[in-house]
Amino acid sequence: MAEANRHYKRGQLVQAQSLCHRLLVSDPANFNGLNLLGVIAQASGDHKLAVKMFTKAIAADRQNAACHYNIANSYQALDRRTEAISHFKAAIAFGMNDKAIEGMILQSPLIARFVDLIWSKWPLPVASEELFGASGIAAIASDAFLLCAMETTIIKNLAIEILLGRVRLQLLRLAAAGGAVSGDAGTIIGFFCALAQQCFIGEYIFDQTEEETRLATRLRDSLVQKLKNGDDISALLLTAVAAYFPLHTLPLAETLLHKDFAEEVAALLRLQVREPQEEAGDRASIPALTTIEDSVSLEVMRQYEESPYPRWTTDWLTQFVADRAQGKTGDRVEDRANLEILVAGCGTGQHAIWVARIFPNSRILAIDVSRVSLAYARRRTRDLGLNNIEYAQADILKLATIGRTFDRIEVIGVLHHLAEPTAGWRALLALLKPDGDMCIGLYSEAARQSIVQARALSAQRGYRATPDDIRKFRQEIMRDVDSPRWKLIKSFRDFYSMSGCRDLLFNVMEHRFSIPEIAAFLNDNDLSFLGFEFARGSLVVERFRERFPDPSALTNLENWHSFEESNPQTFSDMYLFWVRKSRRSDADKVIE
Repeated sequence: MAEANRHYKRGQLVQAQSLCHRLLVSDPANFNGLNLLGVIAQASGDHKLAVKMFTKAIAADRQNAACHYNIANSYQALDRRTEAISHFKAAIAFGMNDKAIEGMILQSPLIARFVDLIWSKWPLPVASEELFGASGIAAIASDAFLLCAMETTIIKNLAIEILLGRVRLQLLRLAAAGGAVSGDAGTIIGFFCALAQQCFIGEYIFDQTEEETRLATRLRDSLVQKLKNGDDISALLLTAVAAYFPLHTLPLAETLLHKDFAEEVAALLRLQVREPQEEAGDRASIPALTTIEDSVSLEVMRQYEESPYPRWTTDWLTQFVADRAQGKTGDRVEDRANLEILVAGCGTGQHAIWVARIFPNSRILAIDVSRVSLAYARRRTRDLGLNNIEYAQADILKLATIGRTFDRIEVIGVLHHLAEPTAGWRALLALLKPDGDMCIGLYSEAARQSIVQARALSAQRGYRATPDDIRKFRQEIMRDVDSPRWKLIKSFRDFYSMSGCRDLLFNVMEHRFSIPEIAAFLNDNDLSFLGFEFARGSLVVERFRERFPDPSALTNLENWHSFEESNPQTFSDMYLFWVRKSRRSDADKVIE
């Protein structure tokens, strides 16, 4: 197989094919051999053979994202759009990260041409006629991978965002003119539905002019009147309005669920009407374990009631579950244990669901101050068929009143939004059993200097945490293309959604920490530092070990402080680390 790959990379396709066939004689289900034969057939333009080979490869490894992507491309070349979309979505679900999705979108020569034209004139706008040409948006609507990405994840690329904003404007103008969709109407309407889903997922973060807003508002009012009158509603009008306003906020929106629309429109209605209705119904039934009276906690609660964070669609644990089912990840004894686990500040449930999947036999309490966020979490948990998570509204500062203790507590991205983070940390430690573990996520002072600058600039400019002002401030940052100070901010996923941007740049309360401050708290509270955690694929630990090769260095905070001083963006997301509650001698304490 290694020899076949070497021939393939040299362009010696016949030799590579021959070696793969020899391999498959003795091992007919060899995934790598089947996949390479598919890639060679694809490169030769034989997409029928490519589909045959990729189908066999997927049978050998059903969760391989690259193979699903490969077969989808061949299906698209064969004009079998339904199969292409199915496999593109599988590729995204089985492990494509933001960077990979962005790269795959930009592989399209058409999209790349649009992006190059946008950047060549940025920050000046490109006229729609110049951007789309005579073919209008029909050509871009045929891109099945872009459609799948819009439906399933927030696309994190400024140029693609600008492009989609221009497509949205074209949709708006077309609907306002009352025109019919030319060309393949089903494909174009499906693309418009996906665009409206992307707008909803990102909470309408795209820039829009005042004239555009007025036109969108006029169409929304027209749709509302049609709903009141019981008139027929075109898919074009519905998708245009849904690309600017969440449909569930319209009077009589629930009547849309009873109308006969194509499946693409029905999927849009599930996202924008049915699911928000389910969440609204859940809010009243979520129990309150404590009152919320602290003034800062109340402000934070109001923020996340208005902007539940983060809004997520793809089950990002699909790859983990698939790997575990195939034995690719260890099934540790502690994972099967029956533990009491607290997820403090669970937001919309992503992390609580991760914990529930890791510890299927454990009992998990997930709390947050925001009922809106909790309702979103509860719906997603129900959709995934999980039953070991209990959601409740509570204030971390008052959890001592619930009369429970926990083997494991996870509090990630929460404490730094309290008026006194260390007070909240101590309140949680009081609930941790002896020798219990705690996972903490805190903002780094060193890594967030560009965010500090951005927050200061927004205050100086008088921007408020409203959708209009958040859009305006984002545009100011986006227009400043040559300034390196905003590079980190534009790399954050949070920059590409309304609630994310509010959390990142307009949070009502934010504290930041240094490693010595963390070490001092650990000393004062008799906690053992177990180590930092980094995202899969991160090279931080390898670089750290080059400088500090001693195995014990990974749990030495003095070494990490020195490393961060030389590499201030090491913890650009946050410090994510584990501690254990156990009394130690003075000699064992970490650095002050």
